[in-house]
Amino acid sequence: MEDDLIASLTRQVKEEVIENYVRERRLVDLQIEDIDEQAREARLRAEVTGWRLTRLSHLMLENDMRQKLAELLKVPDPSFWAAYLRRKLPRTLPILRVGGLTQKTRFRKLVLEAYGRFHLWMQKYCAAYDQLAGNVRAVNVNIDVFQKNFDVLAILAFLRSLDMQAIEMKKVLGQNFTSLELASLDQKLYLKPVSFEKLDVPAPLTLPGKEAMASAISALAVDVYERYQVRARNCML
Repeated sequence: MEDDLIASLTRQVKEEVIENYVRERRLVDLQIEDIDEQAREARLRAEVTGWRLTRLSHLMLENDMRQKLAELLKVPDPSFWAAYLRRKLPRTLPILRVGGLTQKTRFRKLVLEAYGRFHLWMQKYCAAYDQLAGNVRAVNVNIDVFQKNFDVLAILAFLRSLDMQAIEMKKVLGQNFTSLELASLDQKLYLKPVSFEKLDVPAPLTLPGKEAMASAISALAVDVYERYQVRARNCML
């Protein structure tokens, strides 16, 4: 009788441990889902930033000048950003308007404005990227603490000690398990750290300050204008 009572109490304690595991696991799962959403938003922001680079690249008019731009901005090739240097300019991108006494001045200002918009969006993306990276590190710390707080091997042993009828009668870990699923419980219970690389979020470019690049961008714009004046003027129509 006493042995039965001890066995019953032991089982209740283990079931309570599993309930605690489920509750804490759901909290961590929600954090991981939030990371996935943040990554999705970061990728969208990267695309928006990339199209600003496409607009700047479009103003270079020819591949030789685009190559100079890529070197100036230190765009690695191949990379997420290098692809946007070669993309076709979408019609949905807002048109930039600038003024100037001469066509050359207007074109130079247009290129500077395009770079300024790209630089601004890259700053925003860099902030989102850094925040995501910090949040991933924080979630991985929580996952590590979670794994240390629960003896997954003991939980596995307890679940496998239950007969199938008991498992069918109870909602274990939020669902019923078949005999085949029981064999892979270790995979279901083990919570892997979030891999930042697998989130597929491109690293931002490290750009100098906007003012620091003004002279180099201006010189590049003048070079483009002097080589391709007619086409450069058409960019401002």
